[in-house]
Amino acid sequence: MRIFIAGASGAVGRPLVRQLVAAGHEVTGMTRTPEKAADLRALGAEPVIADALDRDAVLAAVRAARPEVVVHQLTAIGPMNTRNLDAAFVATNRLRTEGTDHLVAAARAAGARRFVGQSFAPWSYKREGGPAKAEDDPLETDPPKHVEETLAAIRHLEAAVTGAEGLEGIVLRYGGFYGPGTGIARDGDMAEMVAKGRFPVIGGGGGVWSLIHIEDAAAATVAAIERGRPGIYNIADDEPAPVREWLPALAEAVGGRRPRRMPGFVGRLLLGQAGYAMMTDIRGVSNAKAKRELGWQPAYASWREGFAAL
Repeated sequence: MRIFIAGASGAVGRPLVRQLVAAGHEVTGMTRTPEKAADLRALGAEPVIADALDRDAVLAAVRAARPEVVVHQLTAIGPMNTRNLDAAFVATNRLRTEGTDHLVAAARAAGARRFVGQSFAPWSYKREGGPAKAEDDPLETDPPKHVEETLAAIRHLEAAVTGAEGLEGIVLRYGGFYGPGTGIARDGDMAEMVAKGRFPVIGGGGGVWSLIHIEDAAAATVAAIERGRPGIYNIADDEPAPVREWLPALAEAVGGRRPRRMPGFVGRLLLGQAGYAMMTDIRGVSNAKAKRELGWQPAYASWREGFAAL
């Protein structure tokens, strides 16, 4: 198939390009950075340089590629600030709103039949009930302070993709990424904080995280491109786990000391509402639908195996 990937040089985009090319697909990769075009060509893609927020440039690029499938993997996350996640996601939120609208319009104009968009699981579901949420479980309606704009952008993307007329719209709600090119890698910023003991367990550490190795995220995306039915899929490993379980394992994997404990009220003051929620009461997700309907199985069924491989 002819496949157009916006955000092809990103954390998911690079392994996705490699896996699609290996499977025999014809890939066009869009990047905003000219320096990354050579990297995409080396991976086997035909690079195209365009700004996702430039509607005319996106229309021209997608039309020229004549894709059967358009894939949205655009993000531009700024310096992380747990007290105000919206500030770190300003550019990404524009890509999830304006960028999504441009890509959907371009896909329709170019005659594509399928559109696959990147969403994010951790803030999607209500922070109540069991630890692992399915795609049809209630969605978050009262996010922590300074997560409102980010969640609204996620909702916009999902509605635009699944509601696009004339397109088979597929949304992938990924769990937290780890592996090469992410924050949880040997050279990642989050792994460095953990190794230096700067990432404590807050309160009871009951926030449940669903994680996914970046190669497994790409493999699930290939499955969605090739045989997914329209709809929404959670993409995560088989073991949602509270922070108090996975954080010490990560510290051991990266050679750090065991994370210290911090009282909940201190954590709330230091991290703000968003950071406190991430550490104490967000919920993970079930990957049962993706495994069943996409015929996909993560190579790293658990973060325990994946961390050990770091």
